[in-house]
Amino acid sequence: MTLKGLRYLTGRVGRPGLRRVGRLLREVPALFVALPFLALAGFTLYAAFTPTASVNRGEVGPFTLENLKLAWTSADFPRLYLNTALFTFGLLLLQLFTVTTAGFTLARLSGVGRDWAFHAVLIQLFLPPSALILPNFLTLKALGLTDTLTGLALPYLASATGAFLLRQGFRQIPRELVEAAVVDGASPWQIMVRVLLPLVRPHLAAFSLVSLVYHWNEFLWPLVVLQSPEKRVLSLGFASFARSAESGMEWGLIAAGALLVGAPMLLAFALFQRAFVESFARSGLKG
Repeated sequence: MTLKGLRYLTGRVGRPGLRRVGRLLREVPALFVALPFLALAGFTLYAAFTPTASVNRGEVGPFTLENLKLAWTSADFPRLYLNTALFTFGLLLLQLFTVTTAGFTLARLSGVGRDWAFHAVLIQLFLPPSALILPNFLTLKALGLTDTLTGLALPYLASATGAFLLRQGFRQIPRELVEAAVVDGASPWQIMVRVLLPLVRPHLAAFSLVSLVYHWNEFLWPLVVLQSPEKRVLSLGFASFARSAESGMEWGLIAAGALLVGAPMLLAFALFQRAFVESFARSGLKG
């Protein structure tokens, strides 16, 4: 394009229009990365609401809810939902306490031991969870907590990721706020609850989202710990259900089961999408 043509295009479109075009071009790579995931999600929705015979023939069959009804009756989804909710939300409540206190200690600790304690937490971030399965299982077996939801949640009570995230949040808070609260006669717990926690709310929200999604979909550790069918969580129940449906080529049934498993998290994200995005944006790591 000649310089004259570029000037003409700039005059016709205007600077705001060019900025919009530039932003659109920057989003094209992200769109290409997202296309495979969008294709899988689209096929799941298509298969979940289409008769299996039509799916096997590659036809766009009539809309039906039979796959969802059959999937719901083929597995004990109410029990699976209850066990998963007790595991994920109960664990999250305990994690919020542990990561908050650990993050505050790492942020405000003084002396030589501060850096050593922080480095010990960072080392845990480099350990893959699969490497800790055997020692964790042997510990639970010695405590008699295998095949229990308590034993399932116990290794996750202390989160290195959460402690690191909250430490970064507490370090951004000026010390003058804490000193002013001390001068006003506030107790340590009052300082934590009324002064500090409101300022690190985005960090808590971001950690809560990551914790809920990760443990809602956790499969390997529940597979090792839980043996009783009545103690199973959604990931184990769906795996057992999918194996039996896969042998009969019931792809619509499998897609409906996958939709039932992921529906709560998808619904939560759809309802609170703005809050989720803002929590990650406002919890940027600094310092």
